[in-house]
Order: sequence, then structure tokens, then C-alpha cells
Amino acid sequence: MARYLVLTGGVGGAKLALGLSHVLEPAEMLIAVNTGDDFEHLGFTICPDLDTLTYTLAGESNTKLGWGRAGETWQFLEALEALGGESWFRLGDKDLALHVYRSQRLAAGASLGQVTEEIAQRFGIRHRYLPMSNDAVRTTVHTGQGPLAFQHYFVRDRCEPAVTGFDFAGADAATLHPDIEAWLGGCDGVIVCPSNPFVSVDPILALPGMREHLKRLPTIAVSPIVAGLAIKGPTAKMMAELNVPATAAQVAKHYEDWLDLFVIDEADAGLHGTLSVPTVVAPTVMVSLQDRIDLARVTVDALS
Repeated sequence: MARYLVLTGGVGGAKLALGLSHVLEPAEMLIAVNTGDDFEHLGFTICPDLDTLTYTLAGESNTKLGWGRAGETWQFLEALEALGGESWFRLGDKDLALHVYRSQRLAAGASLGQVTEEIAQRFGIRHRYLPMSNDAVRTTVHTGQGPLAFQHYFVRDRCEPAVTGFDFAGADAATLHPDIEAWLGGCDGVIVCPSNPFVSVDPILALPGMREHLKRLPTIAVSPIVAGLAIKGPTAKMMAELNVPATAAQVAKHYEDWLDLFVIDEADAGLHGTLSVPTVVAPTVMVSLQDRIDLARVTVDALS
């Protein structure tokens, strides 16, 4: 039985992770989730990428909004806004309950990994996923207006400031979650979901030793860029502001020191055979559940 480590960020990556959960048994995959987006807000520890994956794997994602939890209500936020409180980060009532639970458990001394597993169990999720580290790592987006905490850039300022670079505070002193480290020791390959290379994948790679693991293991990544556009999020905008081409080829170049296979969309089939790493051409725009499952099968088969 083969075993794979899956690296993911938020919404886009969670789509493939869901597909993989239909293709691989729980014993065959472990998902490592970016926590560079995490932040403290209104006294709560909020982990957007972990929560997105939780709701996605549990069938609880809000398909109408494209983020958050299904069946959400907003009475807390409306009441807070009426009091003049901070309401720029959209916390729904059901979502808030999860943040309260997590924050209480962390305050009681539980690790982020322990709390994540408790939440997964309560949601009935069979496949295991963990934060990339139990230690705090915080993504800073450098912009023409100065440095911004990731959620201030992404949500409050709606990705409007021009990006000049990124750093990941705490990464140098952080360690991979010990169960991810142990899994990598007996792992057959790594699957990198189509997440933002700069703020979803790079924070995981910033953890000491992670790049070395990827260099020794067969690794496949799915491009988050299709025909020059990001399917979800600000990836293409960031690339343009960093003065690099917003192309799948550029993503491959960003990953080339550890990447073995790269999945590109049919719209980019002209790149096949022209990149520094071998490519697999497949439909990568995941609209339906079947799309997610089909792409998951392509990635697993290519890595097998």
C-alpha cells in the first residue's frame, strides 16, 4: 500500500484534497495544511486553511459564498458591527463556535494538532489532516504601503495593495508537526495541491527540513494557474506585481528545485515538453465533485 503526503492551502487546494479523499483510503494519505494564514482576532485563534479543509471534507462548505460553512447565519457579526466592533473578517455564527472551541482548548494547553484532530473527529472526517506545525508561523505580505499581516492584506484590504515580497515569521524556529515528520519517513510521494505558491505552499516549505524531504521523494504538483489566470485567489495578481510571468511555466520554475512532475491544464497543453520538469496534461479546473475525483486520480496515477 502506497502512502502519500498532501500539501494544501485553502479553497483551491481543498478541492483536490477532497478528490483525493475519494481515491485514497485514510491509511494512504496524510494532509499537511498551511497555517501561515492563522491569526488572532477578537480574542480567538482563527485557522482559515484548516477550517476550509474541515468544512470541505465534512461536506459542510458554503458553496454559495465559496468560503466558510454551509447554512451560516450572521447575527453575532451584525450585533458586533452595531456596537462599532471590527467586522471586516466575516465570522458566521456556526464558524464562530469552532473558533471558540479551538481557542478554549489551546488555552487549556492542547496543541493545534490535537485540537485539529478533535474537530475532525466531531465532524466525522475519516482522512487525517494536520497543521504543518504546532508552532506559530505567520505570513507577512510586503506591499508598497508597508508590511501587512496576511489576513489584513487578503480580507481587510481585499488584495488591493501591490505585493513586493513575503516572509514567514517564526518559520525558522518552528518544526514540522511530529506526525508529518514521521509520515515523511515512510512516504512514497508528495502531492502538492493547486494552492498559491507564495502564501500557501512556501510557508510549509519554509519549515526547516521540508525542502530536503521533497527533494528526496517523488513529488507532483498541480498548477494553480490556467491560461494565465488563477482559478482562485490572487496568485496571478501577485505574480504580475512581482514582475514574473503569470503562467504555469513560472510556477514550475518556482518549484523546480524539488519538483518531479507538474500537472498542467489542457489550456496550457502547448507547454507540454517545454518545461524544466516533466508535465502531465489534464483538465484541472474543478467545478464538480467528479472533476475533483478525476484530477485526484490523474495525480495519483502519475506518481505511482
